[in-house]
Order: sequence, then C-alpha cells, then structure tokens
Amino acid sequence: MKAKAGRNAPPAATSQLGIDPVNWPSGPPTNMVVELVRGLEITIGRRVDGALHGNYQGITPGHGSEPGESRVYQPGDDVRRIDWNVTARTQETYVRDQIADRDLEAWVVVDASAAMRFGTTTMDKAQVALAATACIGFLTVRNKNRIGAVLVAGPHVKVMPPRTGRDQVRAILTNVASPPSSEHLGHSDLAGAIDRVARLSKRRGFVTVIADFGGAEWADPLTRLGLRHDLLAIPIHDPRERDVPSIGLVSVTDPSTGRRREVRVTNAVQRRFADASIEQAQRQLDNLRRAGADVIELRTDSDWLGTIITHVRRRKVQAVNTRALR
Repeated sequence: MKAKAGRNAPPAATSQLGIDPVNWPSGPPTNMVVELVRGLEITIGRRVDGALHGNYQGITPGHGSEPGESRVYQPGDDVRRIDWNVTARTQETYVRDQIADRDLEAWVVVDASAAMRFGTTTMDKAQVALAATACIGFLTVRNKNRIGAVLVAGPHVKVMPPRTGRDQVRAILTNVASPPSSEHLGHSDLAGAIDRVARLSKRRGFVTVIADFGGAEWADPLTRLGLRHDLLAIPIHDPRERDVPSIGLVSVTDPSTGRRREVRVTNAVQRRFADASIEQAQRQLDNLRRAGADVIELRTDSDWLGTIITHVRRRKVQAVNTRALR
C-alpha cells in the first residue's frame, strides 16, 4: 500500500518550467497505449452522442459566439435554439445558428506523477485522469477549437502547443498515458505548470486542471489564472485517501519522495485520519471555488464519464437560462 506524505519537494526535484526537459518519452506509442486511447475515444463518442444532442456538444456552451442566421429545423438540432419569432411568422420550425466570433483556445494541465498511480478499486487516479483528459479533449475539439497541454510528472514537464483536431487529442493522451518515471524524484510542480499556461496563453480561453490537488501551492496561481480564463478543476481521489480501515500495523511509502513510515492503524487513528481528510477536502474545495473554477470531483470507483456529462448538461442549461434573462 502506498500513501502520500508531505508536499515539500527537494530543490533538486523542482521543475524548471522555463526549459522543457528532454526525457519525456518520444516516438511512436506502444500498441497498448494505442489500444487504450482508441478504446477511450470509442467509449466517449458513444456515451456523448447518446447523452448530448445537437451540433453544439462541446465542454463549453457557446463560448465566444453570437446569434446568426435562422434556418429550418433539422433532426438533432438543439431545441433551445428555436427561433420562435420566425417560426410563428412562417408556421415552420426554424432555429438560429450560432456564429463563432473566434475559436476557443483551450488548455489542459494534467498531473501525471507517481503519486497519481494510487488506487484501491478498479482504477487508479492516473487512469481516471487519463479518462478525464480524453473526455475534455474530445468534447473540446468537437467545436473545432484548439487544445494544448502542459503535463507534469515530478521534475519532468511536457508542453504541447494548442492545435485543432482529434489527432491532437490522441497525441496528448499518448503522453499522459506514458509519462517518464518520477518515483522518488519529488512532487510535481503543479503551481509552476499552471503559471506556465498563464504565460503561454495569449487570449482569454478555457483551462482544465486535472490532478489530486494535494497541498495548497497551486491555489494562488490558479486564482491568478482565473482572472483571465474560464476554469474547470477536476480533483481525483481514491476512497482510501478519505477513510483508511483499522487494519493494524502497515508500512506506507510516499511514491514521490520514497519516504517510508510504519503506522499502526487503530480505531482512534482511523477517526483522526477521517477527520483530517474531511478538513483537507474542504480546504481544497474552498481554494478551487475561490479561484472561480467549476469543479467536477471524480473518484476511482465512480462513473467518470457520467459525472462529466452531467456537468456539461448542467452548464448548457445554465447558459440558456442566463441568455433568457438578458
């Protein structure tokens, strides 16, 4: 059983985000990674097509768009875009197209560190992070938007400039699925990765951060990023990180630093651990909300795709209601 200790990385393991390390894997992906990415793409496509209808099925509802010309309704169009004035005059159902005044520049920040490879259910946190990245990526490029990525694993950093198309999403997923080894090299510099996006993004866009959000060093950089961008935070945790059973003497290891400690988990220790976990989770949520981020919390034992689709549906309804009040 592995567990995480403190979040203070040694200076040698701190990522120098001004220069990209060259030791992130390159070259063609392995057959296993190819099949994994393909399976995610098929799963997401089927579930999204069945749950979200109409032409605008992206992660953001009509970002950077304005009303355009009316046209005759076609099966699959979003009924919320029906132009009732034109419909009443012509006695035929019309919808109003949306004209994008600019394409959306989206970024995804993903923690691919050794600490994410923890899980006690059917998936570990790294697998859920990969799935969430796939869902956000494929939803983003459905609207012809550009997506880039900053991936961080211990001292290793990978920057992928924004591009359009599903091939770009596949490339991002390939790198998320096969990060360099970061065990015992220190904690990932999530705060530095967030600051890197702030420096690279030239205009207002959409940023998703996928991590376990341990510690609080990322809070201020995320708040600064939220002043310019729409934010989506996807914290991922395993049930055992919130409640460990009283199983007696166990040896726990921090995969990021290699620190090892023996702990006797009694009923009293279990209660203290649960209380501390609740407090940490609340601080994490408060920091995310203070940054102005939408939050989708995922667990290693949850329906990750259903949770994200539910969030997208809710955002679209909120966007329609907001426009109706204007």
